Amino acid sequence: MSKVPLTINGAEKLRTELHQLKTGERPSVIAAIAEARAHGDLSENAEYDAAKERQGFVEGRIKEIEGKLSNAQIIDPKLLDADGRCVFGATLDLEDQESGLPVTYQIVGEDEADIKQGKISINSPIARALIGKYAGDIAQVQAPGGLREYEILDIRYE
Repeated sequence: MSKVPLTINGAEKLRTELHQLKTGERPSVIAAIAEARAHGDLSENAEYDAAKERQGFVEGRIKEIEGKLSNAQIIDPKLLDADGRCVFGATLDLEDQESGLPVTYQIVGEDEADIKQGKISINSPIARALIGKYAGDIAQVQAPGGLREYEILDIRYE
């Protein structure tokens, strides 16, 4: 399995979720299964089926997070020496060339991406178009709505 890039904040969020799943969700699911078993016949017990399904989800998510963390390449944007280039973890101030509106994005790992918070996945079309560019460059992005252009106003590593 290849390395999964994560920012320090993204790795911490995954660790927090993993801790919550192991110490909160897993014990409550086990208790729900035990309670449903106490009701008798398991063949027609909807509570038991629901608890087992929830257990499968929780165990699957735990395994997924552990796998991502074990393959993580944790990157601290503050320690990057990218000579002003756009790289993973960088925060970019852009101007949409069509509308003239300014936007700010940080390029993060897939699990951290949240467009409402201005965090875009390294695998997104806009991030792929921005990687390697410098402040003052124009990036052309093939978006679902057509070709868009963004001017890079500033690149920060924070």
